[in-house]
Amino acid sequence: MKSTSELTDFYYKELYPSLEELEKTRVEIVSRLQWYGGMGVVAFLLTAIWLGKNIGLFNPLSMATFLGFFAIGGFTYRFMTQGYAKDFKTKVITPLIGAIDPHLLYNPDFMISQHLFERSKLFNHSIDRYSGNDYVKGSIDGVPLEFSDIHAEYQTRDSKGRTQWHTLFRGLFLVAEFNKYFKAKTVILPDQAEKSFGTLIGGWLQSHNFSRDDLIRLDDPAFEKAFVVYGNDPIEARYILSHSMMKRILEFQKKVSYPLFISFVQNHIHVGIGTKKDLFEPAIFTSLLDYKQAMEYINTLRYTIGIIEELKLNEKLWSKV
Repeated sequence: MKSTSELTDFYYKELYPSLEELEKTRVEIVSRLQWYGGMGVVAFLLTAIWLGKNIGLFNPLSMATFLGFFAIGGFTYRFMTQGYAKDFKTKVITPLIGAIDPHLLYNPDFMISQHLFERSKLFNHSIDRYSGNDYVKGSIDGVPLEFSDIHAEYQTRDSKGRTQWHTLFRGLFLVAEFNKYFKAKTVILPDQAEKSFGTLIGGWLQSHNFSRDDLIRLDDPAFEKAFVVYGNDPIEARYILSHSMMKRILEFQKKVSYPLFISFVQNHIHVGIGTKKDLFEPAIFTSLLDYKQAMEYINTLRYTIGIIEELKLNEKLWSKV
């Protein structure tokens, strides 16, 4: 797989004509958004003044009017940027993925199936709305993998029957195959309990999480501080999470700097990176020619696909059964 420096050279040398063309489009969109935004602010203020004088700012009709303004603003933004986003993915993300490995297939409108997401056992909650995009499938160093942006949500109702949506997971989700079939399930989650409540209370909460399998204690203090592990076979879990594997996961966590979720189920590893945003959407208010912006796209692809190398999944860590 190409290095970060090789991909950076490719971005600026091979893609520069497309970047210049897209940059002109981006500048035009920003100019139009600023004009429409200014007009919208004026209209909003005039409407607010009229409503305040006649029916009150906190009247249900006034609140509905304000929500309407925000909805129109959001629709206008999506309408004006969707063509630019499609061109960006076709002219920039597609060739970048091809430069990493020509055997990787990219579909900006597809996603990891909900079945695979639920099979991971990373999120023990029913899913009421599931969406995603930027799907990549192929193999790296002989390891089959697929990943995409995913947004999984669940629904609740308050005491008045009003619907509320809650994000269960939003970020990159990857599934890779490895050379061992495990009978048990091992789930590795960010250790939020101990971070929030301390070792004593946090540890008690972890061990009494009845929606999970048994809490599995490991003999690596740094790993125990960063993650909590659940599984239905402690022996197999410790077999998977060798000292070298725990070290690799910790090092990968430092690189991505987002919440990291990992599970081993059957002969697959599932990895969720909780970015809380779509990472392959083009910047609107930052130049595509800006070095920092370019590195964000390149690094996102590198660390996602690089999971294979980081966790040594291309090596025969376990023998097949």
